[in-house]
Amino acid sequence: MGNKPTIAISHLGCEKNRIDSEHMLGLLTAAGYPVDANEELADYVIVNTCSFIQEAREESVRTLVELAEANKKIIISGCMAQHFQGELLAELPEAVALVGTGDYQKIVDVIERVETGERVTEISSNPTFIADETVPRYRTTTEGVAYLRVAEGCDYRCAFCIIPYLRGNQRSRSIESLVKEAEQLSEQGVQELILISQITTNYGLDLYGEAKLAELLRALGKVDIPWIRIHYAYPTGLTPKVIEAMRETPNVLPYLDLPLQHSHPDILRRMNRPWQGQVNDNIIKRLKESIPEAVLRTTFIVGFPGETEEHFQHLVEFVEEHEFDHVGVFTFSPEEETPAYKMPDQIPLEIAQERREIIMQIQQPISLKKNQAYIGETVEVLIEQENPETEQLIGRSARFAPEEVDGIVYVKGDALLNSIIPVKITDADVYDLYGEITLN
Repeated sequence: MGNKPTIAISHLGCEKNRIDSEHMLGLLTAAGYPVDANEELADYVIVNTCSFIQEAREESVRTLVELAEANKKIIISGCMAQHFQGELLAELPEAVALVGTGDYQKIVDVIERVETGERVTEISSNPTFIADETVPRYRTTTEGVAYLRVAEGCDYRCAFCIIPYLRGNQRSRSIESLVKEAEQLSEQGVQELILISQITTNYGLDLYGEAKLAELLRALGKVDIPWIRIHYAYPTGLTPKVIEAMRETPNVLPYLDLPLQHSHPDILRRMNRPWQGQVNDNIIKRLKESIPEAVLRTTFIVGFPGETEEHFQHLVEFVEEHEFDHVGVFTFSPEEETPAYKMPDQIPLEIAQERREIIMQIQQPISLKKNQAYIGETVEVLIEQENPETEQLIGRSARFAPEEVDGIVYVKGDALLNSIIPVKITDADVYDLYGEITLN
């Protein structure tokens, strides 16, 4: 065979999807395929799609249509390929292959088959694969940040969520495997490691018969990476054992992403999360007592079927009472494969959007107050970018997660990219902090 075709990847969706993209890039480069960031110069474009909610599907479709109109040969991978395999091949003649969420490790074989003229569908009906530290990976994040997927899939069946349908049941990696990959990432100069899965607090349940997040944190604490951040921590899994491990492991940041989704027990019951309604208030209070410096981020869904004004007011008061550092709010998206799609008392979209706006307006002064509390303080900041025009540095303190999830810190002074340096905070707004490098 002559020269190998050039491949580009268009990555859409969540950070779990990003890791799939990174493994595909790693496998392709290891097999000698040229990879180009410019889709126009590529022979094939892999579109790693998201299908979590309607808005994400629309973005995926727009990307696919634009590439089809540019006469690109497209390989559709990820959640949308898993979700709509029949429709996609029928409607997009430019699609030369479909690759499911549990089949990205076969990407080299898929390209080889496509090159012979075959139209390939490589989709496991029940995804079971999860890549470990032995699968090549080409990171697409900034040099100082990496995501570490501790598990894939989900055993919960929340009434609004299609993740188990798209990615299968939970399957955890071993502690030994995760430590090895963390050590590899440390050697690459990673400063911040972000632990992700669908429910990170359930890590190990399938593999060990009990949750092992506390043991994992202590093991990762021995790896030379300054910051370890936990994403997607369900409140029920924040046991005293986990909280103690967070507190006693110096490089584990006191930062928790808690996807609470709602506060009212009736709505949580309808969401098929009845266990959560009893613990929301208690766990937040316990976290604040055990880890006073804890930074808490959460997400809520408004407009869920049956959400009355009373239910919504309960959520408003919950947000006002607990004063989360960061809050994301989504309007309910009815997904056909979920029980919530057919529930009675569907809420009109305009009402859901109004409710989202109300919560965001309530959160803004809380966020501003939280940020202003840092004025005059000196905090560690991971420097990630430099504005070439202003020469201003851009980074994040430990209270901000990457990828525009939270805020950023604008820094005056000189520092190397991907270094963690002390910065004195001089100003703050609703989302971001401003400071200057200190030599003390």
